[in-house]
Amino acid sequence: MKLLLTDSGVKNASILAALVDLLDKPIAEASALCIPTAGYGGQHGDPGGPWRFISGQSPNPMTELGWKSVGVLELTALPSIDKEQWVSWVREADTLLVNGGDALYLCHWMRESGLADLFPSLRDTVYVGLSAGSMVLTPRIGEDFVSWKPPTGDDSTLGVVDFSIFPHLDSPDCPENTMAEAERWAADIKGPAYAIDAQTAIKVTDGGVEVVSEGQWKLFNPAV
Repeated sequence: MKLLLTDSGVKNASILAALVDLLDKPIAEASALCIPTAGYGGQHGDPGGPWRFISGQSPNPMTELGWKSVGVLELTALPSIDKEQWVSWVREADTLLVNGGDALYLCHWMRESGLADLFPSLRDTVYVGLSAGSMVLTPRIGEDFVSWKPPTGDDSTLGVVDFSIFPHLDSPDCPENTMAEAERWAADIKGPAYAIDAQTAIKVTDGGVEVVSEGQWKLFNPAV
């Protein structure tokens, strides 16, 4: 997959340009599946968040960018659907738009549904994550971000990339997410870790990592 891991969606022209570059076509010619599942998990889960994400009423632009088509892929429903059918939906989509919410809840359902098993074969698919939708692809999220308790009992996630993400840096909605707090979090993570704000995304293609930002970010524990 080609990855665009955002903090708060496609918030500026630089992130939008990065998305179009990954798609290699105009957004108006690309189909998307949106995955709202993470919005139900954790102590802040509620039915309004997924609706806003799906309907384009969220302050974090994802589904409302002018796609040729947008469908909904609810991961909790997939185990009850014929696998060949939903796998064909995923393979035909140009883009997966993955909602924020609870990263461990999302990770659990990506594994349970079988979607995570498909990721290595989706070479041309563009994955666009929002907050927890980005964090779920990292090796671990850190104890600070654990809310929903997974069966594994730890903070490990899918490990598609080799770095972790501290989101919502200096956000008015998350006043505790300061740079000092990010530094403390990164010391526990030990591996490479990015703190990013709403105006920042991380673009990953063929193993190469590029930070796309009109805001603030910092890399901790860079790999040697």
